[in-house]
Amino acid sequence: MSTDTTAVAAAASSRDPAVGLEAVRALRGLLESLEELQVGNARTQGWSWQQIADVLHVSRQAVHKKYRRHGF
Repeated sequence: MSTDTTAVAAAASSRDPAVGLEAVRALRGLLESLEELQVGNARTQGWSWQQIADVLHVSRQAVHKKYRRHGF
């Protein structure tokens, strides 16, 4: 984990709601980026939409709808 990521993770538990909520927003953005990266990785390696959905615990339709426009 980078220093920035560690700092954001620590800020998420701040007693100051402004600090904590900003950290949550930053972590949500990081999570979305990581998910997109790994969905692309899985598709490149031949994974089906169903396999990806199973690991993410969502429906095949949900994951396909979210990422089909990314050209995966």
